[in-house]
Amino acid sequence: MKGIRGISRLSTRLYAAQAARKVEFSGAAEHVKFQPQDVQVTKLPSGLVIASLENYSPASKIGVFIKAGCRYETPDNQGVTHLLRLASNLTTKGASSFKICRGVEAVGGSLSVTSSRENMIYTVDCLRDDIDTVMEYLINVTTAPEFRPWEVSDLTPRVKMDRAQAAHSTQIALVEALHGAAYKNALSNSLYCPEHMVENIRSEHLHQFVQNNFTSARMALVGLGIDHAVLKQVGEQFLNIRSGAGTTGAKAQYRGGESRVSSTSSLVHSAVVSQSAAAGSSEALAFGVLQQVLGAGPHVKRGSNVSNKLVQGVAKATADPFDVSAFNTSYSDSGLFGVYTISQAAAAGDVIKAALAQVKAVADGGVTAADLTRAKAQLRGQFLMSLETSEGFLEALGTQALTDGTYISPEEISNNIDNVSLSDVANAAKKFMSGKKTMASSGNLIKTPFVDEI
Repeated sequence: MKGIRGISRLSTRLYAAQAARKVEFSGAAEHVKFQPQDVQVTKLPSGLVIASLENYSPASKIGVFIKAGCRYETPDNQGVTHLLRLASNLTTKGASSFKICRGVEAVGGSLSVTSSRENMIYTVDCLRDDIDTVMEYLINVTTAPEFRPWEVSDLTPRVKMDRAQAAHSTQIALVEALHGAAYKNALSNSLYCPEHMVENIRSEHLHQFVQNNFTSARMALVGLGIDHAVLKQVGEQFLNIRSGAGTTGAKAQYRGGESRVSSTSSLVHSAVVSQSAAAGSSEALAFGVLQQVLGAGPHVKRGSNVSNKLVQGVAKATADPFDVSAFNTSYSDSGLFGVYTISQAAAAGDVIKAALAQVKAVADGGVTAADLTRAKAQLRGQFLMSLETSEGFLEALGTQALTDGTYISPEEISNNIDNVSLSDVANAAKKFMSGKKTMASSGNLIKTPFVDEI
């Protein structure tokens, strides 16, 4: 990987040269002005997508996005992506585990990996002058892992700890159960390794999954605070690793169903959803606005959320404490929309039915122009604020580059939100009401209705 050092030095020289060209003197003060840059996207012949924004920051953030989420697991390797998340700093063909850890920390950088149901994201953060060091480790981790059997075996206690923490979080466990009940395949796979596979994922499973899914056509190299030409050169030299589209994932098949987990808890967590729309579609924006109309949680710290329709409707049905919000998530070929409620066990049935009645009221046209304006403003604000952090912007940029091979500006997305009409919102609510339902519940379920009773 020695060649990468010269490439990154080029980035530093370009940055310094740009600063030198833009220096202006005003009296004794020295002001440095940089020309604002736009997002640049390039798709290489191999299928690898390069996307970057040169923001002249002294700190850089670079990520490799890969279509290798848990939806691409098979019955034989379920849980393999969970181990991949934990194996990000294991020994590679170019560096030992100790060298990776020591090398990244020595320059004050960080190397992390996250995953969703669709993608895996390897990210490094560092000062611009140290791009060469951390980029070398990023490329090693994503293109040359060894997965030594004894190192993979050592991950078992961490897998068990992650599973225990997820099970301890009622909301995480409920969302996992919801996906398992909603889909027949693909999106039904859990983000966490199933219990029966905890000690059965071997080194060969990891190698095979990487071989099948870590191909150039399934990757996007994304950077903030780095010159596009430099990033493109890195991609051309080091990420043209395997050609082809890799394993074709099965299309998600929604089925509807129910999951109930009884416990002695005094609270009942329950989610009722139906299939919505795929991410990036105009219908998905309509469901996003519908979520804000109904209520997506407090917009003011420690606020009571009393202006949202779900809260107003459920408050009339019970005097017991409760929490209710609209649930909305979208994937490349499907989505789920519904309501998420938390209530006392005795009031669970009333709370769930009152929440669903509010969605029906929207489907029947119970949304005013003022409601729509407020909801669109909240959705726009939520979206734009998610781009204010480098983490949020990198994720948005990388997801778009990986999915569509392009980038849609925030202004265009804001305009698309503005174009959502009252009829679009009503139609989204009607689709939820008429769709086949999926329900997941956890707690003391003695008063909680079954999905066929709501």
